[in-house]
Amino acid sequence: DVIKVWEGLGYYSRARHLHAAANYLVEHFNGELPNQEEELKKIKGLGPYTIGAILSFAFHQKKGAVDGNVIRVLTRYFGIKDDISKPTTVKQLRLLIETLLPDHEPWIINEALIELGATVCQRKSRCHICPIKSSCVSFKDAEVENIPFNSKKIKIEQLYRSVAVIQCDSHLLVKRGQKGAIMSDLYEFPYFEETKERFSSTNLRSKVAKYFALNVVEQEVLKEVKQGFTRYQAHLYPILFSCQQLQEIEGYVWLSYQKLKQLAFSSGHRRIFQQIGDLLQLT
Repeated sequence: DVIKVWEGLGYYSRARHLHAAANYLVEHFNGELPNQEEELKKIKGLGPYTIGAILSFAFHQKKGAVDGNVIRVLTRYFGIKDDISKPTTVKQLRLLIETLLPDHEPWIINEALIELGATVCQRKSRCHICPIKSSCVSFKDAEVENIPFNSKKIKIEQLYRSVAVIQCDSHLLVKRGQKGAIMSDLYEFPYFEETKERFSSTNLRSKVAKYFALNVVEQEVLKEVKQGFTRYQAHLYPILFSCQQLQEIEGYVWLSYQKLKQLAFSSGHRRIFQQIGDLLQLT
């Protein structure tokens, strides 16, 4: 139920951790969040930023909430060129912010730094409207675009996948992601990795026959769908096929359109599923 509500947002591990955390809090703290850092560290899914944010905003403690926005503000303002991909650098920034926070209403400064990073000190900086640029080291030194320094910038890898949407009566063939996998618990249609963007429907039909022993008939070439996850950009090329028999296939299940409406798909395959509903006028 949680995953279905979360559907399309990505980062599904967060939803699972929220659910586990809720159970933990009910079991150990009568459903209330503890106000001690050491107790919060025991709750699944809570990292340093979230713990800092809870202590600051929920309990008004003098504790820094250092997210990516705040990291940009601090490194640029103080001209810090250390590698932010290293835990030691981030730890130093957490210590730094706690020396900056006032004793009176420190959470307001926390929120101000987060908002400054989110709206002004963005990846593409907007220094012309920044209220603190006159004392910003990187602005004075014309180093804003070089800070923060991250030696481990993620390179997006392109994936090309042909997707076989196979219909039999009012049922569709789908697979549920395995526990621990990237798409854990999410449903997807059968797909095959392609080496390039172009492929033929004949080739896809041959793969369906080879791997599923299904004799299918092409019905419609659907619109391309793009799906981003972790460090990948997947290009999905779906084709709707029909077949005459609900043949059992290992690792896959045949589910009705009505049943699938209640289940959670990965974001790309959800958009393919929506195309099917529109095309077949299913409700």
